[in-house]
Amino acid sequence: MSAPLDHGPRRGDPRGRLSLAAAFAALIALLAGLLAAAQPAHARADRIRLGSEADVTRSSWSGPSFVMNGSGGVLPASMQAALDEIRGGSGQLDVVVLAGSFPSSGSDTPECDDIMPLAGVNSCTTWTLTRARGADDPDVEADVRAAEFVYFAGGDQCDYAAWKTRALRDAVRSVVAKGGGSGGGSAGHHVQSDVVYDACGGSVTSSEALDDPYRRSMTFTTGMFDWPHYHSTVNDSHFVARDRMGRTMAFVARAVEDGLTADGTAWGVGIEEGGSLHLDRHGTATVHGADTYVVLGDHRPERADPGVPLTYRDFKIWRLGAGSTFDFADRPDCGYYTRSVTDGTPDANLYDGTPASCG
Repeated sequence: MSAPLDHGPRRGDPRGRLSLAAAFAALIALLAGLLAAAQPAHARADRIRLGSEADVTRSSWSGPSFVMNGSGGVLPASMQAALDEIRGGSGQLDVVVLAGSFPSSGSDTPECDDIMPLAGVNSCTTWTLTRARGADDPDVEADVRAAEFVYFAGGDQCDYAAWKTRALRDAVRSVVAKGGGSGGGSAGHHVQSDVVYDACGGSVTSSEALDDPYRRSMTFTTGMFDWPHYHSTVNDSHFVARDRMGRTMAFVARAVEDGLTADGTAWGVGIEEGGSLHLDRHGTATVHGADTYVVLGDHRPERADPGVPLTYRDFKIWRLGAGSTFDFADRPDCGYYTRSVTDGTPDANLYDGTPASCG
């Protein structure tokens, strides 16, 4: 008697269920592979370089020079001024952009796209570091040390504060020390100041900060950078658009009350969206675009305690329009108007006032 023909697994045969499961798993693996091939892999240290692959070699530079922007994007006029100062008006240099996250849409290199057309730019390299340990990557450090300007992108300044103990922080300092420069926009602006509002406990509004200047979201990092002429500062961004004068007042009061600065004063620097400061090697800051505000606290608060609304008399405020200058090396004692906060309630008309005479 001949053996029956094997026409394959029959309906209900366990072998059939296993084969179907294996085929389904193979299909899923194939689709995953196709998706991975279609999308760029985002490692903890991702590098994209535009321009020349060879770095500029030059024995000396003419900075340091800094830019600080009220929103994340590059403002070409202030950036060009900083780059021109560093290169002494001639020659080329290399720029590195540092980011803690990838852009949510559009170009993968939005800052470098704006920087590359500027005069004197040899290359612009974007490093995106999605983990703090990426700031110890030797390739990142090498690129930064070889650059003449380092720009911190917008995003989350808590990501940047985590780099304080990493090799990258010292690499950025080395760029400034050789006569290069540093800067950034939004979160990248925050990290440039002496006292950094790091937002590691979450963001805070003006009303929240004034109602309790010690709330959990009021956290600061010190010792990140200490740029020439920029001591005792605490930066803020998106200033008027997001009504941040009140929280900058609270930042300043906290910095003074907690001794976060060395001289018992604190200077808030709030830059509006579309505005930028170029701080030159002599300590003179020039305003480009929208307004900048400087807020001085020169005494301890009348009341600054956890869970209690802030009281602070006579903050001194300078409103600086486009083309204005402010001397951070020899800070002025006139030209300001004053505003106070009483039991968490600020005076009216915080963003404009009649300045004290300099006559």
